Amino acid sequence: MSSDLIIQQDGRILRVQFNRTADNGVSDSMAAALSSAVLQAHETSDLVVLSSTGPDFCTGRVRDAGSPPAPEAYARRPEYDSIFNSYKALRSCQVPVMGVIEGRCMGFGTAIAALCDVSFASDQATFNIPEIAHNVMPTMVMSALYDRMNRNAILWMAYSADFIDAHQAMSYGILSRVVAKVQLHAEVQRFIDVLLSRPRPAILGLKEYLRVAPRMDEQGAIDYARSLHSMVNTAAEMKRKPH
Repeated sequence: MSSDLIIQQDGRILRVQFNRTADNGVSDSMAAALSSAVLQAHETSDLVVLSSTGPDFCTGRVRDAGSPPAPEAYARRPEYDSIFNSYKALRSCQVPVMGVIEGRCMGFGTAIAALCDVSFASDQATFNIPEIAHNVMPTMVMSALYDRMNRNAILWMAYSADFIDAHQAMSYGILSRVVAKVQLHAEVQRFIDVLLSRPRPAILGLKEYLRVAPRMDEQGAIDYARSLHSMVNTAAEMKRKPH
């Protein structure tokens, strides 16, 4: 993998940074590497922190150099798999994924921000879904957002391609917290410290439940909660005294 995606182990944290500084886009190969990193994160880490080194979090999907799209629809369809797989990987990652968003967050970036388990944004960050303005139907992005945002919000953003500010993005369900730009990294570190102080079985169990339960009927979701509650709360780590 090129330096466009920086992956670093930092103690119990796996830090992943978009580093395509020429345009702040994310290529298909970067998305594939992101998928691989987050799907293996639980082997080394208790948390993934996803951010960008550029002024913008992500200005959208860009094609890898030298890979023009196939002219036929059936042949072209698999070319999008790296993007769809990255969405699935974020949903499937066993440990929490935390997004840290500054600057513009566009298209693929908006999808990723919403898919993170917890997303913090600078109050200067902006968000949009620009595809339709380029005569591209944004169903790739919408496949990440359909269960994260309400229908009216998704369609307004998709139809208009307008930018919204971070507070509006939080009201739509894309973000967890909006923080003053100068305080963003301190607030992110505070939350990291809190999260890493929590017992790992509970952290993993919470994400597992929210990944599975929404697809169940009411009784199934209740029974699954009962089973997880019994299993997790009898783990040895749950019995240690909080700091």
